Amino acid sequence: MSDAVSTVLPQGVGYGVVVGIGSFFTLAMIGISMLQNKYTQFSTRTSEEFNTASRNVKPGLIAAGIVSAWTWAATLLQSSTVAYTYGVAGPFWYAAGATVQILMFSILACKTKMNAPRCHTFLEIIHVRYGRLAHVVFIFFALVTNILVGSQLLLGGSAVVTSLTGMNVYAAIFLIPLGVVAYVLMGGLRATFLCDYSHTLILMVIILYFMFQVYVSDDLIGSPSRMFDLLKKAAIQRPIEGNQDGSYLTLKSNNALIFGVIQLCSGSGTVFLDQAYWQRAIASRPTTAVRAYILGGLAWFAIPFGFATTLGLASAALVDNPGYPTYPDAPSANQISAGLASAFAASTLLGKNGAVALLITLFMAVTSCASAELIAVSSILTFDIYKTYIKPNATPQNLIFMAHVNVAVFGLTMAIFAIIWKNVGIDLGWLFLVMGLLIGGAVFPVAFAITWKKQSREGAIAGAVCGLIAGLTAWLVEAKVYYGELTLTTTGSNYATLAGNLAAIMTGLIVSVVVSLIKPDDYDWVSTRAINIEHAYLEGTSASPEVESSNSSTTQMATTEKESINPTSEAPSPAPVSPILSPSDEKHIRKANPARVDEERHLSIDEAVEDNPSALRSAFKLACIASFVLPFIMDFLIPIPMFLSHYIFSKGFFTAWVVISFIWVFASSLISVILPIFETRAFFALLFREITGKAKRQKSAAA
Repeated sequence: MSDAVSTVLPQGVGYGVVVGIGSFFTLAMIGISMLQNKYTQFSTRTSEEFNTASRNVKPGLIAAGIVSAWTWAATLLQSSTVAYTYGVAGPFWYAAGATVQILMFSILACKTKMNAPRCHTFLEIIHVRYGRLAHVVFIFFALVTNILVGSQLLLGGSAVVTSLTGMNVYAAIFLIPLGVVAYVLMGGLRATFLCDYSHTLILMVIILYFMFQVYVSDDLIGSPSRMFDLLKKAAIQRPIEGNQDGSYLTLKSNNALIFGVIQLCSGSGTVFLDQAYWQRAIASRPTTAVRAYILGGLAWFAIPFGFATTLGLASAALVDNPGYPTYPDAPSANQISAGLASAFAASTLLGKNGAVALLITLFMAVTSCASAELIAVSSILTFDIYKTYIKPNATPQNLIFMAHVNVAVFGLTMAIFAIIWKNVGIDLGWLFLVMGLLIGGAVFPVAFAITWKKQSREGAIAGAVCGLIAGLTAWLVEAKVYYGELTLTTTGSNYATLAGNLAAIMTGLIVSVVVSLIKPDDYDWVSTRAINIEHAYLEGTSASPEVESSNSSTTQMATTEKESINPTSEAPSPAPVSPILSPSDEKHIRKANPARVDEERHLSIDEAVEDNPSALRSAFKLACIASFVLPFIMDFLIPIPMFLSHYIFSKGFFTAWVVISFIWVFASSLISVILPIFETRAFFALLFREITGKAKRQKSAAA
């Protein structure tokens, strides 16, 4: 059977969405950046603002950014694939298996604020603590992570765009990141947050649109009861191997459980080793970083859970419908592995409207995550390679120039890798399952670098390298022994990738701990707390012409603060990045920009409160509690009893399951859409008053 299916939309729609929406966001970023540079103290012409958003983003916008960054093409496509393949267990394990890492990252976010508050990347921490060799080793793992994530986005996104519109797949791979590169260049990290927010808003609206269509109003399904009946019928005709009675309506799914474990291992690598998540921790305020990651993790759970419980299950339920794209045949294994289950369901249920909605949803997911990857890799190339090894005395102007260049370089790089995977026959499903065994060995060494003072340099390096070797060995041996041959099919199987993922992450943990206990370190965090002290202050004062007069006093503040670091304290001394304005500075700035003084005062007060050691310790306790209690509930308390009892959902229980998915998506919308607006209402009020005030002053002067 051929894998080709007729397209629902013309090619022009594909090009229109990819090029048109990308151009719109580029123009929007130009306008936002102009307003930001003119009316606020945050200038996109500085590397500090470009790469860290001046480290003052509030938790709601950070949470929206986390939701957006963790919503890959795979989040929508692979979650629907496992829903089609394993039934209701697939979306649950996809969501539960990948939420844990975000929640646990709240610990690393808090420790970063405590032990390296001015770093630009997590690799700077590695370099200062362990030296050059370790730095080079972990740069390798970080870049492998970003390349795999970035190329996955384009590989999955282009496959669906081509399936729905017939757009040339190679054109899609190159054009999708083009607009993203353009708007990231315009506004840097803050631009990615603002675009993340708008993308998340659109994403939530369209997910709810699909959910209400499928479970409330659509003629083909229209209710949880009808979906239940169709899934029972599907289980009779196409029973799922490894599920209780072949049912789509049970958490007793052996393969879904295996997938959940793979998701836990792979997701740990793609969060802990992806600079994009560290970037959000760095950009946030100290104590709010923890709240942001907890809220972001809980909000993100709803996206694969709600989306795949809708379109993934609908795809399985409608295979025998004459309107299904592959009818009268079922979709091929290649089509499902490529992530087309949701596309088939959307076009069957809603025709062109469904295809357009899915196309826009997918484009939002791909571009928002791609923007995070671009900034992440740009920061690594700029600060960890260019500034560290090529030009240590680089000026802020050098750094911002290289940051822009590196955004464009990585945009091209991930497109090239996506084309390589496409040409050798690697699809989204294979890459998703294999990724964890390539990077899993470095997960615990990186986490320990900021949390465990006894991890030694030898332990960190040995753990990462041995984990990689063990993961590759277990993966290939299991595929050969279990299937008798090494092919893309056998190496992409559940058992082979499970063996590789577990071997990589557990070997990394064991080797790192054992070596560090044999030859322990006793690190005091003094050198990591001193990272970029002078750079932060000097760039902060050079960012705005209006505050040039405060340069000398700011430099003195940096020197004083560097000398005041207490090597025995667990939390850093208070050190606001923005200098507190003197009366003369305030008077000078007030004439040019009244809103800026109010913002400076507000930021200084917030930073002084949040840098308080007791506040940071309280945040750390919250992070620890949330990181263990919530994963225990999601990954053990709920699914394991249902797995062991072999329970098959009743119609009433399935209806409740669907209702819970609706409630969770609505709660996620409140966190990632409403909360950021509520938190920034004062800033927008100040900005509005400044813009209108300036307009009135100009009008009066003209009169």
